[in-house]
Formats: sequence, C-alpha cells, structure tokens
Amino acid sequence: MATLPLHAKKSKPRPPIFRALGASEPPPEIDVDGQPYCLLELLKHDSWAATAIYRGLNKSIICKFNRVQPIGFIDMKWLGKRLADRERKALERLADLPNLPRPCREVRANGRLLPNAAAREFLNGHPLTSGEVVNSGFFPSLKTLLAAMHHRGLAYVDLHKRENIIVGDDGRPYLIDFQICFDATNPRLRWIPGVRTLLSYLCRSDDYHLLKHVIKHRPDQAAIAERELDAVRPWWIRAHRVVAKPFRQLRRKLLVKTGVRTGIGMASSEQFAEDAVRREMALPAKARQAA
Repeated sequence: MATLPLHAKKSKPRPPIFRALGASEPPPEIDVDGQPYCLLELLKHDSWAATAIYRGLNKSIICKFNRVQPIGFIDMKWLGKRLADRERKALERLADLPNLPRPCREVRANGRLLPNAAAREFLNGHPLTSGEVVNSGFFPSLKTLLAAMHHRGLAYVDLHKRENIIVGDDGRPYLIDFQICFDATNPRLRWIPGVRTLLSYLCRSDDYHLLKHVIKHRPDQAAIAERELDAVRPWWIRAHRVVAKPFRQLRRKLLVKTGVRTGIGMASSEQFAEDAVRREMALPAKARQAA
C-alpha cells in the first residue's frame, strides 16, 4: 500500500463515537459456518462498519461488523443487526446471479453469535479506480446484473460509490456492500402504499449512476457525453443533492474540528483511510485529479 500524505499523519485517530465498534477492533479469530478464520487485514473502520479480511484453512472471506457503538445514550445495536440482516438477506436472495459474492451465514467469536456481523466470500480483484479503463464487456455485464436485481424488486442504491464496484482478476465486474440496498419484497415494506414507486425511482437512480461510471471509464460506450449528463439526471437526485451536499460538508467540517481529518476534510487525510482511498492515493497525481 502507498504511504499516506504528510497531512494525514498529523490527524488524530477516530474517537470511539466515530467508529462502528467504538474503542474495540474486529476479533482476531471468528467462526463462520462452523469453520475457524483468523484476521488477516483490516480494510476500514468508519462510523458504520469495520470491514476486514479473514483467512481460513482453504479460503479467505470478508467480514463486516456493523455499528454497535452507542451515540450518547442512544443504543445502536439494533442498527448493526438491521444492517447485517439486510446485507446477508440480499446476497442470499441474489445468490444464483453471477458477479456477486457468495454469502456466509452465522458469524461467531468466542462461541458467541455476532448479530451485527455479515460475512461473504473474498473476491480476487480491486475497487474500480480513477481513470481505469475496463474491458468492453465490463459495463454491459454490470448493466445486466442491475437489471436482474431490479426485476426481483431490489435496488442497489449505493452505486454512486466507485469503490463498491470490484474489477475482478478475471476482468469481470462485481458488486459488494449491500448494506443500504432497498428490497421492496421485504414483508415489512411491501404492504406500504407507494413502495413500488419508490423502488422505480431507486432503480432509475442505479441506472443513472451506472451511466456516470460508463462515461468516465468507457466513454466510447456511452450514448451521451459528460457535459450532457445534467440533462438526464432525475429530479429526485437533484433534490437529494440539495440536502446531501451541505450534510457532507458539515460532516467534513466536524471531522476536521475534532482532528480526525485535516485540510478540507477529505477521507485521504485520516490516519487510517479505508482500503479504496489508500489505493486511490497510490495512483499518480494526474490520475487522482481525473477522479
């Protein structure tokens, strides 16, 4: 991995409130589906989850430990369980589709079930990086995967994040991180009036964000140019940005004020940036500017 920039070394470690597991770290050993695994590498530990690679006797897996750290007097264990259940159930529902990691089931540590943990198979590859040119079949395959998910009543929701798209060593695209996916077939949701309308909005948002990635990484396959992107941006994405952008700026300012980040509050200034950010920082400056 690349050495982090100098300003990152001047930042402070995240305080417990900004870490999914508080002052704790992922367990050094876990038992998944009856098989033992040892911690190999911590990929990230942010406010929502700690994600790590574990090595077993015959294979490696990824295990995500969702938030349990309380916020003041507010207990957050329920959220960690909800996020883990959502990710695991989504992967189970889509297990017969290609371009997705196979899910694992129970995760235990010291004999205790961890309801906030979700594990899946490890994919050999790397996050889609700035300026990377993928093969001609990459985005058509990803589009087919999204269409199959949408047909089953699931929207991915998090496709705007380039790091959620994995370029496999086989050159194929893979989607990871189903933490906030939307499943309109969930018994808790499917009876609510308008849930199908919401699903259609989210599916169209997936398609829009896919188009953005195509324009950046395979412009020869895009029907429009980047300068024309605003014209096709759905109104609800525009509305969301009215709220999301100020919130993101406020969050960055808070992290800078607490010393977790420096400068303008970019993730790369943290002492321990997530794996995808570290990979981006390893790129030449010209490639990073193209992001």
